[in-house]
Amino acid sequence: MNSFHPDLALARFIPNFSYGPFTSRMVRSLKPRPAKPTPGVTVREMFVPGPQGAPPVSLRVFQPDGLSAKAPALLWIHGGGLIFGSPEQDDRNNAAFARELGITVAAVRYRFASTSPAPAAVEDTYAGLRGLVAQADELHIDPDRIAIGGASAGGGLTAALAQLAHDRAEIRPVFQLLVYPMLDDRTTTRTDIDTRGHRMWTPKSNRYGWSTYLGGAVAGTDVPQYAVAARREDLTGLPPAWIGVGTLDLFHDEDVEYARRLNDSGVACQLDVVPGAFHGFDLVFPKAEVSRQFWRLQAQALDGALTVAP
Repeated sequence: MNSFHPDLALARFIPNFSYGPFTSRMVRSLKPRPAKPTPGVTVREMFVPGPQGAPPVSLRVFQPDGLSAKAPALLWIHGGGLIFGSPEQDDRNNAAFARELGITVAAVRYRFASTSPAPAAVEDTYAGLRGLVAQADELHIDPDRIAIGGASAGGGLTAALAQLAHDRAEIRPVFQLLVYPMLDDRTTTRTDIDTRGHRMWTPKSNRYGWSTYLGGAVAGTDVPQYAVAARREDLTGLPPAWIGVGTLDLFHDEDVEYARRLNDSGVACQLDVVPGAFHGFDLVFPKAEVSRQFWRLQAQALDGALTVAP
């Protein structure tokens, strides 16, 4: 099926644009624009120690006004194919999570593949998670109820972070929210995918993103540990998960497969597939009802996970 969801019919006019060295550099050079302030939500920037030998990591923190008792938190990881992006691009959703769920949301900045290949990005997100726990008292966070989440490349980094945190056994996130996650570099070798309905992220962009992050190891047999979430064989013991993806998303097959593997490994994973939705549809058409419903599914899954005592 390559027809768009009725709410997304205008997507047929979006050019099927791909990113490469020049265009991704241009995007990175643009100054991110924060969203307009959200009533009832306070936003601030804070810095926590980075990985050993690396710069400090920035967290863009959203909190409901008047938060005084310990509440759950979400560490959010933005998308951008591992080659660009910023926390500000998700301000609207992060503020909504904070306001509607009464939680703290900390959006982490990580280094891009163009200057810091794998596993720099996932190590930055782990430093962000560790820093969030260290600031739990100041931020009124319950350290036993911290979820991790992200979209696209951020979703892939979230899945890798869940694996890394599991193995280091210092911090145990209670949930992973994976929004059309970029999970498997081996998708770059596929030639059987119908690309007619793809928008926003193409096979060519995917090859460039993964190749920049992994170098010559892309789609090979020797990728760095925690660089590609789908490469991990043993998924037992990971946090419960939610995965959402559209049928016209390049990542559809790898996301559905990862959900199956999680469930087969005894990790509860809810999979929501949106018919006729392309990659990043909710960012392109945020007011469409299908996009609003997609966000509500995320909020419900997150709220359900964070309100259950560990």
